[in-house]
Amino acid sequence: MPARKTIIVESASEGEEDLVEFKQSSKKQKVEGSKQGTSGKKKKETSPKQAKTAGIARFVGSPIKKEEAARRWPERYDTKKGKKSEEDDNDKKRKLPAEEETEEVSGPSKCIAHYSKAEVDGTTYELGNCVHVHSGGEQDFIGRIIEMFEDDKKDTWFTSQWFYRVSDTAIKIVDDVKHDKKRVFYSEVKDFNALDCLVSKIKVIRLSPTIHFNTLNPKPVPPCDYYYDMGYDISYSRFYTLPPELESGTDSSDITNCNDMSIGPASSSHSENRSDNNEATSGNCKEYTLLDLYSGCGGMSTGLSMGAALSSVKLVARWALDLNPNACKSLEYNHPETRVRNESAEDFLALIKEWKNLCDKYVKSEDVDDSKARGRRKGVVVASDDESEEDSKSTEPGEFEVERIIGIRHASTEESKKAGIEMKVRWKGYGPSDDTWEPLDNLETCEDCVKKFVVEGKRKNILPLPGDVDVICGGPPCQGASGFNRFRNKENPLECERNKQIVVYMNIVDYLKPRFILMENVVDILRFANGILGRYALSRLVNMHYQAMLGMMVAGCYGLPQFRMRVFLWGAAPQERLPPYPMPSHDVVPKGGIPQEWERNMVAYDEKSKPTLLKPLTLGDALRDLPPVENSETRDEINYGGGARTDFQRFIRLPKDVLTGVSTVASCKKQKMMLHDHRPLNLNTDDYQRVCRIPRQKGANFRLLPGVIVKEDNTVALDETVERELLPSGKPLVPDYAISFVKGRSPKPFGRLWWDETVPTVVTRAEPHNQAILHPEQDRVLTIRENARLQGFPDYYKLFGPVKERYIQVGNAVAVPVGRVLGYSLGMAIKLLAPSESTMVLPPKFPQALMNSAQQISDLPLEPQENEEEEADE
Repeated sequence: MPARKTIIVESASEGEEDLVEFKQSSKKQKVEGSKQGTSGKKKKETSPKQAKTAGIARFVGSPIKKEEAARRWPERYDTKKGKKSEEDDNDKKRKLPAEEETEEVSGPSKCIAHYSKAEVDGTTYELGNCVHVHSGGEQDFIGRIIEMFEDDKKDTWFTSQWFYRVSDTAIKIVDDVKHDKKRVFYSEVKDFNALDCLVSKIKVIRLSPTIHFNTLNPKPVPPCDYYYDMGYDISYSRFYTLPPELESGTDSSDITNCNDMSIGPASSSHSENRSDNNEATSGNCKEYTLLDLYSGCGGMSTGLSMGAALSSVKLVARWALDLNPNACKSLEYNHPETRVRNESAEDFLALIKEWKNLCDKYVKSEDVDDSKARGRRKGVVVASDDESEEDSKSTEPGEFEVERIIGIRHASTEESKKAGIEMKVRWKGYGPSDDTWEPLDNLETCEDCVKKFVVEGKRKNILPLPGDVDVICGGPPCQGASGFNRFRNKENPLECERNKQIVVYMNIVDYLKPRFILMENVVDILRFANGILGRYALSRLVNMHYQAMLGMMVAGCYGLPQFRMRVFLWGAAPQERLPPYPMPSHDVVPKGGIPQEWERNMVAYDEKSKPTLLKPLTLGDALRDLPPVENSETRDEINYGGGARTDFQRFIRLPKDVLTGVSTVASCKKQKMMLHDHRPLNLNTDDYQRVCRIPRQKGANFRLLPGVIVKEDNTVALDETVERELLPSGKPLVPDYAISFVKGRSPKPFGRLWWDETVPTVVTRAEPHNQAILHPEQDRVLTIRENARLQGFPDYYKLFGPVKERYIQVGNAVAVPVGRVLGYSLGMAIKLLAPSESTMVLPPKFPQALMNSAQQISDLPLEPQENEEEEADE
């Protein structure tokens, strides 16, 4: 396939200074490396004439021999007589990045000598010294001298390799997270400065990143001015563990490596849990556990597990929780291996903390004697099933007898009179319908029952303990940041009740200390209130001493007919490989913009790369094989009625065992597949009659209905020269809200999609009042299954709940193909096969080429054979 246009990011049009458009262009993505000061912005190089004082700045001692200097700093010397080096020419006139005021900055001319020592204001500096450098602001810059030289104008210069304070990074300042002011971050950014900008010598030490991670008693930091334990890269705002040996750029450095602080893997009172629970129950296959927070119907964990399997890593979603009971039922049905909890994240966090206390209390003691696992609770009368004289005497009037404990939860004040731990009790002589939730305090006479439940629960891992979880994923809701919320709290976003889940999410991470974290969210967390919610999440991970980076990914770039840009924040323990972002495999039809400040966080190719991208998928590629259904369709399962027409359709029809790597296509050929959830929202009579009047043609919408005129400025109005047509109900054919939507400029109300198009994003509502969601050739909205396909859900994935609830589950989910590529990256990182860079290129023909049955999949016919059609009819 010939190379297609490169996916890049280009500046928005004039007047949209804070927005960058995601589009196809021949211009390169503005991520070129340049001298960086605070917040990734370049600071001016200062010439000797712009010095901070009139103090003395001179070199000390003899110059370094020319041969030695040319070997160590070859870019400063001409390689051929009479020809200037490109580096030297660039140094003379350097420009600020486009986002700052463009102005030429004078730099050094031709270098004539290098030195190893200098004196500034009475202080002697040597190569390798860590220093404060004059910034012109409140805080001096922090750097390390890696070069000192004189040019042919007798001006004196030094080159510094820079360190970043937290406030210099993408985190900036987040008042809700307190960072150690001595902690800085190593960077690869280096540039030249006037010698007299040196302010003072400082002591910077390097610490192992594990000394503060997941340890109960961290060692104190040795005396120093600053310390660093991680590196920072402006691209993708990446905080990463440094390699054991760093290129110093000099023969000596006064950075201290504190060997006594460079301990091995982090120690924890729960570290034994991870090694015990990671082994699979069968064979020697390693099993990695996943906790899915705010799971919805399971789009993210489904994709992650599928992708990890393609890297030969077994990732199992052991636990999940969500507030929506229907979403929990959907996840539980499709993932029977997962313990799904229908509760709030706050209650879950309180529960697992108390669960640890119960495990500490009971699990270490002797095994439970089943014969003694009985108890009684005061307050209710119940007869004993044991007629022995002893038991009849011990059961007093007003008591029930506990048969066993079958569940545990943390009850909030909304569910119970008193917040706290409650246990679900099966009463002796009663059935499941009589089970009740009882406060733990009321079961003090039933300690043996409680103990047995805790011991058995710990053995079965019904709840995670610190050290049990390898991966936490989830998308905490942040409705308070949504652009659709007109009442957003811009002054204190983290105090808004609708934004606090991002805080709870990070609190759970802090308590369980997983090896990897993946948080997903809408791009508004980077737009709203100067991106405070995104910065907070990044800040929390870094403050917990996790590696971290933040990227924006477009679902359409991974083989879906929708754009759908989302933020994905990776976190990894210091001793792990930070999973890279997979680069796009498909071209995409752009339908949105990104915040300009986060331009470097877009997962996209620049002009220098010329990837061979697959063409964008369209609605026809994804949906055209599905059987026709009516607006009134109520069946949850129907036959396909025909075969797949495209590779996408063929792949998404595969059975679960094939897509998860358990079985091959050959072993599943006889398996009859049914189509789930292929039913639309049943429109009311008025809306259905309006939909039937929308022409079945590309671009059709309410504007083509009688009585609507389109003005020269492309706004609409009612044609006052004709009588307004009414429906049989007496309501107008063209509703007022369609005319007034976006001040008459929007063509979306009752808009009909077309086969060669894509959609901006799959939403949670199916009403056609303010969005184009009508089927191209049928008088109805897209079905639940059609929306699910646009999200990449395999056809076997069955949803539960009322129709509107199922639309919500699909619209809120992470697109499965995006989860799949991230899961593949995660698996490769676990195996230490992923690159150490921020991004990676997916294998050709991903994911089909990596599946055990890839060849068999490609051999499947696109259209059904005659005998298959006969079997379907039977």
